[in-house]
Amino acid sequence: MSILIENISKKIGRLSQINLEIPTGNLVALLGPSGSGKSTLLRALAGFEKLDQGRIWFSGKNATYLPIQKRQIGFVFQDYALFPKMSIFENICFAARLKESVLLSPHLAEQEIHELLHLTQLENFSNFYPHQLSGGQKQRVAFARALAIEPKILLLDEPFGALDIKVRKSLRTWLRRLHEKLPVTSIFVTHDIHEAMEIADYIVVFKDGYIEQFGTPQEIYEHPATFFVKNFIGI
Repeated sequence: MSILIENISKKIGRLSQINLEIPTGNLVALLGPSGSGKSTLLRALAGFEKLDQGRIWFSGKNATYLPIQKRQIGFVFQDYALFPKMSIFENICFAARLKESVLLSPHLAEQEIHELLHLTQLENFSNFYPHQLSGGQKQRVAFARALAIEPKILLLDEPFGALDIKVRKSLRTWLRRLHEKLPVTSIFVTHDIHEAMEIADYIVVFKDGYIEQFGTPQEIYEHPATFFVKNFIGI
């Protein structure tokens, strides 16, 4: 699903006249310091934030006022947001129940969940509980649960921010491979330039609620548009 953002602004959360077009199937990083508007934009796309002005389009359809449950979006939070008293299988099943196909065929739902467990390398942990898993494993469960609703767009809010460096590096490689297997458009928030450069197709650099630059990792690195971008990426 393609995404078109037209002149959106939000005073609380610092978004100022954001214009952005994201082609279908790309993995895009929203990069910038804390408080620059990255997470606010992500939440606006998900429908969690009401805009002061502007419009959001999904594949040519106006989604500005579309209810959250109709946006076909999977959201992954930094803190995993798993249910502690549910097994891993049950956590994923909870999200899968939101789909009409699950209501029509419980057997089909179970099959799909096992496929998700395989996709996220969690086949051997379906009966475990969140407290029995490592941080990296919990984050993969969060991904599986977001994918259970078969989203067209996957939004990731600093998904690896709470993990140590070794686990982060492993998971971002895993995310790149996972994205290539799925028919989704993915957007992730990060303040880690190395993370953005390593796995994103495109990078959007934010500063104080404005977009400083949009481009491929190579374009951002070789041709920084402003002094801020040049300084932020460490050239």
